Amino acid sequence: MLTTREQVVLDFERSWWKLPGPKDRDIKEQLGFSATVYYRVLRKTLDTAEAMAYDPLTVRRLRKLRARPPHLQAEERDPAHL
Repeated sequence: MLTTREQVVLDFERSWWKLPGPKDRDIKEQLGFSATVYYRVLRKTLDTAEAMAYDPLTVRRLRKLRARPPHLQAEERDPAHL
């Protein structure tokens, strides 16, 4: 079962681009923790079956991005580093 924090991170990742500011700032303002903590939770969460059951589209998209070679990842990811 996903923790509340893991759910919040997945929910935020699904729609962060709709927010007006830079992603790192929005993470701090909306979620109350640092981008470092956010990305640590996100990376761990992406590897779970619970995350796939909770939000399969977001998880598949992020897993696919993560699996690409680093030089191709940089072309598609946001500036805050996935």
